[in-house]
Amino acid sequence: MILVVNMCKEKMHELEFVKPIEDILRKSNKKFITKHYKKLKKGDINNAKKIIICGTSLKDNEFLKNLDRFNWIKDFKRPILGICGGSHVIGLALGYKLKKKKEIGLKEINIDKEFLGINGNISVYHLHGLLVLPEVYQKDNLYATIFHPEVRNKKIIEEFLKV
Repeated sequence: MILVVNMCKEKMHELEFVKPIEDILRKSNKKFITKHYKKLKKGDINNAKKIIICGTSLKDNEFLKNLDRFNWIKDFKRPILGICGGSHVIGLALGYKLKKKKEIGLKEINIDKEFLGINGNISVYHLHGLLVLPEVYQKDNLYATIFHPEVRNKKIIEEFLKV
């Protein structure tokens, strides 16, 4: 089972940041549950084979006031993919520092080392005002993107499902 962690404060934002990920999982015939980070239980985490921590809207950073709810990241040994805000909580759990960096819209980036089936120059969609980790991050079981692959680079999520 894949656990999708919803980070959105506003219910309506889930349509933009959670539903596209759920759609990819449905299309891939993957079993999943979606839980808001404030409602996560230890059993949800323990039963997950993989976890995807979704992004949020530009000004929705409430999760930063609740970082203690993500202490489990350091001990979880199975694959985790953090997207935008999910990338922030992974980086902060690992001890990296939060910086301000506003990026909105399409951007060409170069991924010089293969990352979940992608490398070379690609166009990605950014929507963030903060930064912790680089454009793409992979270490051990942790994968993260500051951009939103659910918008423009769905292959990244599909490849994560194969990890």
